[in-house]
Formats: sequence, structure tokens, C-alpha cells
Amino acid sequence: MPKFLIVDDSNSIRQMVSFTLKSAGYDVVEASDGLQGLQTAKGENFDLVISDVNMPNMDGIELCKELRKLSSFEFTPILMLTTESSGDMKVRGKEAGATGWLVKPFNPDKLLATIKRVVR
Repeated sequence: MPKFLIVDDSNSIRQMVSFTLKSAGYDVVEASDGLQGLQTAKGENFDLVISDVNMPNMDGIELCKELRKLSSFEFTPILMLTTESSGDMKVRGKEAGATGWLVKPFNPDKLLATIKRVVR
């Protein structure tokens, strides 16, 4: 069963994403900010990371850069799920190694369709 890491400082967003993914049969681990997400990622293997951009301690762009430095996350899909929809922020995400960009509020069906495209 594919295992996903969800990183978001909003408890309600984490719960909604987690519920959506678990309902679709995925295993989910949650982290409340980029720093916790990075520590969690270093201890386990994940098939996908979904991260917010604006978080305390370490934002999603920085998390993305740090994950890409780890050999186990070199090719792991990383989706940014955020309220940020500016082209500039998307470019920063792409440069950091993000695979895709989803804007909140998220549509569960669109999230699952995107995951099916990036997770093998």
C-alpha cells in the first residue's frame, strides 16, 4: 500500500487530506510543519509528499529543497497544496523540485486524480 506524508500546519486541512487519502486506501503519516516533515521523512520511506507552502519553522519550498537532497526522495513526487496561486510562487516551487501544485480549498476528486498521475 502506498504511503504518503502530509505536511501542513493547519490541523483541519491535514485531517481532510488524510481522510480523503485513507478512504482511497492509502497509508498516511502527518506532520505539522516543514521541520517535523523533514525529520519524519528521514526516518521512513514515502511514495508521495503533500506539503503546504506557508508554515512555521520551515516552509514548504524549503522542505522541498531539503527532501530533494536526500537520495531516498530524489524521485519521490512532491505536491504543494496551498492557498498560494501566484505564478512566481509556482516557479519557486518548481525550482525547489515540486512535482505539482494544487490550490486550496482542494477538491478531493482532483487530489486523487493528480495522485494517480504521479504515483507509480
